[in-house]
Amino acid sequence: MYNAHKILQSCGRAVPDEKLFDPSCTDKNTLYHKSVRLGALLHDIGTFCFSHTTEAAYISFGETTNVKGGKGLKDDHENLGSYIIKNTNYEGGLTHILSKHNIDPQTVSDLVKGTHSSYLANQILHSEIDCDRMDYLLRDAHYTGLKYGAYDRDYLLYHFEVMKVANHDILTIKNNAIHCVEDFLNSRFAWYSQVIRSPRGAKYDAIAERICFHFLEKGWIYKYSDLLEMINDNPMKFLGFNDNYFINTVHHRYSSGDLDAHPAIKEMAHTLLLERGARTIRAPELTQTLMNQDDEKTNEKLYKKAEGKIEEIETFLKKNGSDSDWIISDLPKKPIIFVQSKEQIIKKKTCENVLLERDPVKISYDNGDIKLLAEVESSVISRLQNLNNFIPNVFVSKTAYDRLLKAGIVEDAL
Repeated sequence: MYNAHKILQSCGRAVPDEKLFDPSCTDKNTLYHKSVRLGALLHDIGTFCFSHTTEAAYISFGETTNVKGGKGLKDDHENLGSYIIKNTNYEGGLTHILSKHNIDPQTVSDLVKGTHSSYLANQILHSEIDCDRMDYLLRDAHYTGLKYGAYDRDYLLYHFEVMKVANHDILTIKNNAIHCVEDFLNSRFAWYSQVIRSPRGAKYDAIAERICFHFLEKGWIYKYSDLLEMINDNPMKFLGFNDNYFINTVHHRYSSGDLDAHPAIKEMAHTLLLERGARTIRAPELTQTLMNQDDEKTNEKLYKKAEGKIEEIETFLKKNGSDSDWIISDLPKKPIIFVQSKEQIIKKKTCENVLLERDPVKISYDNGDIKLLAEVESSVISRLQNLNNFIPNVFVSKTAYDRLLKAGIVEDAL
């Protein structure tokens, strides 16, 4: 919220504090400023247990996504957050509070989902350099003790600028802050490469996701429809849907014997609860590789090589493993990139003018020119724009690993 506020100030779209904090002040500019701040504040209000870890299981399970007559929306945190913002019109509920202070819940919901009519507002909350990424890079770096997320936030915040494109306000960054932008993007690239996709932590995310999906199939954990119902009828119960709820549910099902009939899931639960036992597969086909975003044929070959190795491991374990052996394939679901390449932006564009695309970083100049960062020749990022760090992870139980190692199917990990 602070970052969104400072971006608005930098862009000249902020109102004075005496208007911002006056509930009776409802002119267009004031409501815009208030709504953007609230969209930033509430953007993760629908977050699942352990955040994206279990959310991935809910999205894959897709209980409400393909319901006949439904909207076909993902069972994800943005749609859940949007539902909370629009369907809690009771004392203490967000809908009630927002409406009481002359804020339109639908507007805040649109901002959370990135579908607001304002290009500028959507870019502040959802883009390659947005208020969320600016926050979590610094915060995560602080709480992990790593410095990968370091960049000069104050300098970057000072250099945002609004420019007009096809009669729309869009968010740009002044060209004299281009090296600060590069620091930010380098930090994010390193963060996802070295921390988020590091097998040391990623294996527990993958295990928790697999367990959560199994529990959804068995009806042992709140389904998405249950969450919607609690938001409407029992908000205090919904507040119990948190990290403790998930880990306690895993512990309960493990201790009660419910997992005895599912030995592989039971072994995963044991591994998760004690944070030990899972091993990472090493093999030439599963080597971290810098790919070219735009070279689809080569990228497809890399994926097929990785998938072929995974299939070989699965086949071996089916023939030679025990019921408690397990394997989890964790091939990248999202690319690890500096920016989306210009070719990809053009290929996937939703607007006639690529400068109106929500996500790409735009650089502005004193003479009024605007360029995609990917095409700024003086930027190092323009030389790295098409890179994607492909990090294929495959995790197995310790007993499965020992069998695979003995058979010479995988390499020994140091």
